[in-house]
Amino acid sequence: MPDRVARAVETLFPTAAVEVGPDEVVATTHDVEAFREALFEQRILDTARSAFLDGRTDAGGATGGDGASDDENGETFAFDLKKQAAFRGVVNFSVGSAAELGDVHVEVTVREPSVDEFIAYLAPETAEGEPVEDVE
Repeated sequence: MPDRVARAVETLFPTAAVEVGPDEVVATTHDVEAFREALFEQRILDTARSAFLDGRTDAGGATGGDGASDDENGETFAFDLKKQAAFRGVVNFSVGSAAELGDVHVEVTVREPSVDEFIAYLAPETAEGEPVEDVE
């Protein structure tokens, strides 16, 4: 089963360095472009943004519902994806109880910019389904 999880991760994060252990799969990447493109192509920016914001650390260091934490090496946010969908290259956020075939838990550590700015880049706010840019 860990090999299927590794392939699911590699499908959404193709440049990730994946390590398969006996009980878990750990992947590290600095490139989220393929994942970001999938969010745009699937037109799920609002859903993604909500999942990311729910899993982020608040300013007081408390964690979100998914166990995000404020780390001395950066801020984190976390979310879960349905494993079967990820294996097919589809982003499908898992909410509530785990999917029948399991979930992939994703933790993102952001050092620069702030976690909120990174989330805004990854899944910008939308108006009528289209991304909007802040006007300064």
